[in-house]
Amino acid sequence: MASFALAGCVRSDPASLRFWAMGREAEVVRELLVDFEREHPGIRVRIEQLPWSAAHEKLLTAFAGNVLPDVAQMGNTWLPELAVLGALEPLDARVASSPDVAAADYFGGIWDTNVVDGKLYGVPWYVDTRVLFYRRDVLAAAGIAAVPTRWDEFQAAMQQLKRHVGRDRFALFLPINEYAPQVALALQQPGDESLLRDGGRFGNFRGEGFTRAWRYYRSMFEQQLAPPASDSEIVNLWDEFGRGYFSCYISGPWQIGEFRRRLPAALQSAWATAPLPGPDGPGASIAGGSSLALFSRSRNKDAAWSLVRFLSRPEVQQRFYDVSGNLPPRRNAWAGETLAKSEPARAFRQQLERVRPVPKVPEWERIATEIKLVTEAVMRGVLDDGRAQGELDTRVDRMLEKRRWMLSRAVT
Repeated sequence: MASFALAGCVRSDPASLRFWAMGREAEVVRELLVDFEREHPGIRVRIEQLPWSAAHEKLLTAFAGNVLPDVAQMGNTWLPELAVLGALEPLDARVASSPDVAAADYFGGIWDTNVVDGKLYGVPWYVDTRVLFYRRDVLAAAGIAAVPTRWDEFQAAMQQLKRHVGRDRFALFLPINEYAPQVALALQQPGDESLLRDGGRFGNFRGEGFTRAWRYYRSMFEQQLAPPASDSEIVNLWDEFGRGYFSCYISGPWQIGEFRRRLPAALQSAWATAPLPGPDGPGASIAGGSSLALFSRSRNKDAAWSLVRFLSRPEVQQRFYDVSGNLPPRRNAWAGETLAKSEPARAFRQQLERVRPVPKVPEWERIATEIKLVTEAVMRGVLDDGRAQGELDTRVDRMLEKRRWMLSRAVT
């Protein structure tokens, strides 16, 4: 009787929730978790910070060693790989019973990146896409009143801009060691197979969609509208943009803060952002960003889901933007005062209504690397332009060989 009485007086320790987060996000999210732990006194969150450069390998190693955390931030292109391994917990039932995580409030293309083979494996935490950063003062001086929304009109505007800036300067900077511009142009093509075909079994780089995108991309260099240079060959991106070496640049939301910090005060009103043009009107862009995922082997799934729900609240996402600069994936979160007053963010808000996911195959990261390598090889003259698309198909088909074998035998 005495032992039972003693046990009744002892309070159980709070559940310890392991949360893996990457880079700066791991630092700033701590500020938000004070309120979460106040609302959930039975849960304590232990944040473990991973560098982005090692995070992917760390996740795979932790899966093999059965030491994955309860919840983690991860790039949304990693979800298909972890889902195939069976490492992730499907979230459809939890979302259906959580009206505060309203799928309809999320940008559709971003939400879709978390759906693999018809199942939801993550909830978007913040978003990343690509838009055009440009010098509106230089464009105005060249007689260009606004950034066109169609490919043909945009190219004509870049030609006009090139004539204005002269032989030693350029209209655009498209780093030849990046893959995002080519992929964004391909995603603007109709259908879902501009990059891969037959359910992700084969490359489709010789297909009509990618061919059209590749030719448009290559024309920017053939007409000397963009220098055939990598980002490592530009000593200082922001200095060169400021001095007018190039006037347009495709990049992501992190550049808003960089341009504000690195450009002189005299140029702060001289730059702006615009959504990407498309073949026949406003174009699509890449649906990127990070998601929050639960792991199937976690013993604290209910507590982990409580954390995901908290971080998914529009008002919490507004605070997260204030401390990190990461754009929220929910439309309601954009009603916050800081975002509403940010002129450069408006183009991202518009673009997020027209984003598309990259192919949801575990091999995507490797495929993206091959697109980058082949592009640079062509620009350096190492690979003949006429062979580039066939070379991509050959390399990617080799990567997807195991996927074809598994799908042909219905192996999971």
